[in-house]
Amino acid sequence: MDDILRAVEQGHLKERDAFRPGDIIRVHERISEGAKERVQVFEGLVLKRSGGGTKEMITVRKISSGIGVEKTYPLHSPKIEKIELVKERGARQSRPYYLRDLRKIR
Repeated sequence: MDDILRAVEQGHLKERDAFRPGDIIRVHERISEGAKERVQVFEGLVLKRSGGGTKEMITVRKISSGIGVEKTYPLHSPKIEKIELVKERGARQSRPYYLRDLRKIR
């Protein structure tokens, strides 16, 4: 049964740039508003990657007008147009939640 599920999931997996928690990325997400569709860019710091296969998720955090904003995206979603790596940064942990306390991310 697992072989069948893996075979079906392989068709839905997308090639993404290699990035890890602590890196700064730019996520291009397709937003549909009524009949129109546009691309919205969300640039921030990767806090975590979780799951595997088609269920893999990423959490991205940015500071907007002095307020921290976090978004969680399914990595292989058709709504995600592309993900580009802006800056590689080292993180001391695999889930650097300590970066939430920092005021300036860059």
